[in-house]
Formats: sequence, structure tokens, C-alpha cells
Amino acid sequence: MTDTVLVTGAAGFMGSHLVDALVNLNFNVLAMDDLSGGYRDNVNENAQFIEASVTDHETVNRMFAEHRPKYVYHLAAYAAEGLSHFIRRFNYTNNLIGTVNLLNAAVNYDAEHFVFTSSIAVYGSAPPPMTEDMKPQPEDPYGIAKYACEQDIHQVYDMFKLPYTIFRPHNVYGERQNVADRYRNVIGIFMNQLMQGKALTIFGSGEQSRGFTYVGDVAPVLAQAPMNSDARNEIFNLGADTPVSVNELAREVGDVMGIEPEIRYLPARHEVVHAYAVHKKVRDAFDLPEDYETPLARGLRKMWPWVQEHGARKTPKFKNIEVPKNLPGVWLEE
Repeated sequence: MTDTVLVTGAAGFMGSHLVDALVNLNFNVLAMDDLSGGYRDNVNENAQFIEASVTDHETVNRMFAEHRPKYVYHLAAYAAEGLSHFIRRFNYTNNLIGTVNLLNAAVNYDAEHFVFTSSIAVYGSAPPPMTEDMKPQPEDPYGIAKYACEQDIHQVYDMFKLPYTIFRPHNVYGERQNVADRYRNVIGIFMNQLMQGKALTIFGSGEQSRGFTYVGDVAPVLAQAPMNSDARNEIFNLGADTPVSVNELAREVGDVMGIEPEIRYLPARHEVVHAYAVHKKVRDAFDLPEDYETPLARGLRKMWPWVQEHGARKTPKFKNIEVPKNLPGVWLEE
């Protein structure tokens, strides 16, 4: 009998790639998403799609009662670090309460493993490269929510012995990324702007750096976690080792698209300047090859044809800003 697993955020970017990986492993996949940021067409046709939100605890409980998933892969989140300062209630409801709803159901319906995608945002402005033994000190509400989820997952294990694996992926990009989102995913934002003949918008000097991570390097590791005894009750950084400045990224994106980008520099916003991590722990636990990391230029060349095929997308504004004070002006533009 084929085991049933649940993926939340399954119509989104990373979630849909994870669904593909799990289908390839012959699982019966429940693909749950509220379609607030994902697209139904992203979901593998061999998965069972369930349109629902993790914030709806009654629906979550009914789904667990009916399907009894063996493993839970929780990717559903609203991952806009910069915007999270201005949407605190929405941030904590979706990112923290949604996780609590899933943990309750996982315990009550005897799930055997809980995989959670946290974020490098939990480290805040700790000096890079970040390692898993650093004490998290998040500096934005999104990072705070993710760290609170991590702590609750630990507590659930202590109390109810639900095994877990926590990943801290960072700056993931690739096919199916939502380029219409103006608040997150800088590579998608850049490609969308260039397709519309616009200047690339960069906050601050552009010398802030990140480790940009191709999605094909992430999804298979997530999928394997419950079956890997070395990943049981562990936390892993997951992503690219090599930091790249936003200015360098702009040049790389322009090169792949064959466009010389015009840069529009904006006032710096409140954000961590340098964020990249060490990944020795995940490489050892999952026996990843030396050439595991997809170089940025190669990953962009894989992403660009998909983005080009789907075309530029209008970037809607977030409709329910809770605190408009100090909101970057570019986010208010049409």
C-alpha cells in the first residue's frame, strides 16, 4: 500500500517542486494550497489537490481524519521578510498559527514525521556565514514567526514525540517562481521588471549579499528527510554556499536575458545586509556530491525560458497593509 503524505503550499514555488519529487518517489501526495500565492497549474497531475488554508483548523482536522498522512511537509507561508513589518497580524496568523494547526493535527492523527521549512531569516544580522549552532536572533516579524515555529516543533517533540526535520533554506529561485510578487523573490522581480522594459529597483547600495539557491537543489533533500535517520530531529541550513551581491545579481540576470539593465537605486530599507550560510551539516547527512550546488548563471539559464514562456505579470499590491507608516514608496507605485 502506498503511503500518503501531505505537502502544504503545494501550488507554490518550492512546494510544487517538492510534490514532483514525492510523486517520483511513489508517494500518494495530498497537495494542499489556498492559491493565495500559488497556481493550480503548478501542481503535479498525479497528486490530489486540496484547496484550503492552513489557518482553517477545522478543514485541516477533517483532512487529517480522512487521509491520515504519514509524513507532513509544511511549506505554506507568506515569506516576505521586508513586508512583514507592515503586516504583523497577517504574518503571525499565516506563518505561526497555521503551523500550530498542522502540529495539532499531526499529533492527534499519528503522523510519523513533520518536515518544516524555516528560513535563514531566523539568524537576523548574525555575522555570516551562518551555522546551525548559532543562536537565532531574528530581526523581522517573518523571522520571528519562523523561529517561534521551530521552538514549538521542539516542544511538540518533547511532549508528544513527533519526529521532525527543520530546514532553513534561503533565497531559492527557479521555474514556477511567482514573478508577479513585488515584495519578495528578487530574481523574479528583476526578470519581471526587465520584461516590462522597466529599470531594476535596488534598495540601498546593492552591495548587500545573499546565497541564491536553485530550487532543483532543494526539493529532493526535503523529500528524503523522513526516510533519512541522520535527519531525524535535526536542523539544517539548505542553500548555496557562494554569496552574491544584489548588484552582481542584476548583471547576471541582464546577461541571461540579453538586456543591459538600467538600475534605479532606492533608499535602503530595514533589512539584514549580508546573509549566507554554511551547509556542511546537510551535505554530510544527505551524502550530497561535491558538485551539488548549481552555479547562479546555470540556474538562471534554467529559470529564464520558463519565465519567458509565461510572460510578464502585473504586480498587485498587498491589499491589507496594517501599518502604512514607513512603507517603502516603491511598493505603492502602480
